Amino acid sequence: MNPVSSNAPRTGRGLSVGLASLMDARQAEERGAAAAPSPGAAATAAATGTPVTPRAFTCRCGRPVFFGNSQCLACHTPLGYDPDSHRLLPLEPAGPALTEAHRRGASPPEAFWREVGAEATATRWRRCRNLDTAAACNWVVAEGDTVSGDPPLCRSCRLTRTVPDLSVPEHAGWWNRIETAKRRLVSSLIGLQLPVLSRMNEDPQRGLVFDLLRAAPGAPPVTTGHADGVITLDVEEADDAWREQRRAALGEPYRTLLGHLRHETGHYYWQRLVQGSRWLRPWRVQFGDERQDYAAALRRHYLQGPRPDWGQHFVSAYASSHPWEDWAETWAHYLHLVDTLDTARSFGLDGERVELHYERYSVKDLGTGEGAQAREFLKLMHNWMELTGVLNELSRSMGVPDFYPFVLSLPAVRKLFLVHRVIAATHSAAQVVTPAGRRSVEVAP
Repeated sequence: MNPVSSNAPRTGRGLSVGLASLMDARQAEERGAAAAPSPGAAATAAATGTPVTPRAFTCRCGRPVFFGNSQCLACHTPLGYDPDSHRLLPLEPAGPALTEAHRRGASPPEAFWREVGAEATATRWRRCRNLDTAAACNWVVAEGDTVSGDPPLCRSCRLTRTVPDLSVPEHAGWWNRIETAKRRLVSSLIGLQLPVLSRMNEDPQRGLVFDLLRAAPGAPPVTTGHADGVITLDVEEADDAWREQRRAALGEPYRTLLGHLRHETGHYYWQRLVQGSRWLRPWRVQFGDERQDYAAALRRHYLQGPRPDWGQHFVSAYASSHPWEDWAETWAHYLHLVDTLDTARSFGLDGERVELHYERYSVKDLGTGEGAQAREFLKLMHNWMELTGVLNELSRSMGVPDFYPFVLSLPAVRKLFLVHRVIAATHSAAQVVTPAGRRSVEVAP
């Protein structure tokens, strides 16, 4: 199944790169884009030097704590991540009397917590049901959340519909790695103000869920992919040795759990934000006509490999297989660069402070008349180029593969700009409050 209909082939990365005819973005001008575009969260971050989704935090004791921590290792204060405020909160009991074990961080279903030092009227929190499972989730849920369940599941964990059989010894560790990557992804999507709702109990028609599957012995392999809001992930991708063997066999420079998840959400958001919207026409100018036969394009790749000049037009060889895969790969790269720059800024690093300079792109290179938005996007891109240049050299100093093993051509940068614009338009829509008081995040008419 693909993002268009349930009768079409599924989009997924179980297949490698293919050959597809795409329109060169330099041969046509984009039409139908929004007037008075919002710069978007990522561009605003580039302009101000502040991260969209912060990654550096401090405990009540003054020691640094990190995104994945559920407890301060110095003073043992329980910690909980609130995805809406993008903060890692030091917690203290705010409910019934707790045992000493609970005070050290265990979280019984009936326990309530409050941010350390907050007033008695401040928000009370419950810790995610998966804190004490192999998923080891450190997120919190506000009291009164009506869709989280009881005990509650956080905004990331409630997206998982199917988990692997935990009676199989290796599956618990794999599930932990997958959920760790997914929390990183979901926090970024929330930071960019994209719609992130569970298909199970929040938005049954347009929501998102993850099925984490492993093929039974002798059964066909699980294909990682997306179909109408359902992302399927082969849990063996969490096996580092297996994933590296697969990466080498396919000739890929980069293959990670987080990369898979980012890629597949690209298919989901194409269906949610581009299909049937005013973005479809400019999308086809940049990426090509998605109506070409998807299955045939991927089969052609297996026989022929990527087009020889893929590096001049695409972010990766796999992106050359079909316009949908081009978008998904470009989307994933955009999330890569936004989250990495967020992390760098969170710790006081910035590409502008790097003593390494590349030839810079101009607004004219992007081929649009949207000067202010284009300038902010280019600032984001230039910071990325300079930062990754240094990070690649640091990787070489350690004798490990390059941190960012890609070279971005001008057509690829133009495609990244379109991703940026679509997300920025969603960011603008999220500021519109409907008469019922709910925020609208829908871009398509």
